[in-house]
Amino acid sequence: MLVGGSLLAAGAGAGLARAAGEPAAYGFAAEARPVDGASTTSDAPRLAAGSVYKDTIRRDGKLIYRVDLDEAHHAYVSAVAVPPRGAELSYRDQLSVSLQDRDGADCSSTTTQFGSADFARPLAAYAHRTLEADRSRCREAGSYYVVVERDGQDASSAEPWGLELRHVLEPTLSSSGPTEAPEGWPSASPAPPAGGPRERAGGTGFADAPGLAEGEWTDRIEPGESRFYRIPVDWGQQLFVSADLGSAAGGGFVSGALPVSLYNPALGLVDSADSLAYDGKQKSATLDPLPPVAYANRFASDTETNGMRFAGWYYLRVSLNPKVAQVFGKKPYGLTLRVNVEHDAAAAPPYAGPAGIFAVTDGDRRAAVDGASGTEPGGGGAMRLVAAGGIGAGTLLLGGLGAWTLLARRRAAAETGPGAGAGGAPGAVGVPGYGPPQGRGW
Repeated sequence: MLVGGSLLAAGAGAGLARAAGEPAAYGFAAEARPVDGASTTSDAPRLAAGSVYKDTIRRDGKLIYRVDLDEAHHAYVSAVAVPPRGAELSYRDQLSVSLQDRDGADCSSTTTQFGSADFARPLAAYAHRTLEADRSRCREAGSYYVVVERDGQDASSAEPWGLELRHVLEPTLSSSGPTEAPEGWPSASPAPPAGGPRERAGGTGFADAPGLAEGEWTDRIEPGESRFYRIPVDWGQQLFVSADLGSAAGGGFVSGALPVSLYNPALGLVDSADSLAYDGKQKSATLDPLPPVAYANRFASDTETNGMRFAGWYYLRVSLNPKVAQVFGKKPYGLTLRVNVEHDAAAAPPYAGPAGIFAVTDGDRRAAVDGASGTEPGGGGAMRLVAAGGIGAGTLLLGGLGAWTLLARRRAAAETGPGAGAGGAPGAVGVPGYGPPQGRGW
């Protein structure tokens, strides 16, 4: 009940900010635990799988956290960086996330930058430990270290950036699977979605992003604001997305007016479109065609294919350059999203355990139609994240209120320290829809 009250309060605050003509601030997950990243591995606090954390990072700062991994799960750790509104940026500002073994070698590392440094907006990156048959490093169980670094310039604002951290697990396969990325896939753009426009107000962050089903969706966005949405994409399905900025009276020109980014279920960046130039006439930003979701995509070298490696909720962040207000007026602007999800769902890969957030359920499809976010009952939020974290098999075989009560007790116990909690053991709530491969399922 306390969680719901917090969410309602956060939603009401965002609404008041928009009603006053100000862009809403980034909405951190209500359940995010405070954590203080360390400067050395010896002092690194533990991030429990299935949990969300909140921290800050200074300019040219480096923070280190620890995760404890077994030999049966791929692991992902994401960081969402949230610069203060109005912060000055340099084109060289960047966020790096690395996952390292005990010898200091990178299991993986990702660096992300602002496509246009005209204005501050949230951006996310992840690192992962992927268990690959032909790779001996980073396979053993034990402690690994997450290194988050912010590189800035003298021209950049010195204010600290907010950080939202997530750690999730993906089970390995119960039988041998593909080892190479698909060589080809259909890239022709589909016809515009039918049915006419429907209204859907975007969220203020990844946690409260509302669901979108296939179709045409309209919203209003303030200059300087970022809006978040999520789309369920199942195995074998192909996602096409475009964002249109409506026309405005007056003359002028704004480059980089509507940056759009797509993130996968583990909040790894898949693709961005940052170069929309706005002259007051309606303009459209379209993401490049993406491959169908497939397990084998993880073996590709390009980010777009590699990021479409699992089923689940894909997140869309749309931001409006505040310079639009200077040139065309400070007011809400019309935003239209066109979403196509092509192909029937294919069979899931033969996971050796519950898929957690890396699956699309009937409840997810209903949430997409209804616009439910992960913070709402039936929205596939906190409990699915806990499942991805790997709380022991059978532990959460409770239904309804009983499961929420158990979760609340564990969270209360975890609040005694940033590294507390029991989220690191393998196993999770069962999620239907996985089994032996059929057709082009993986």
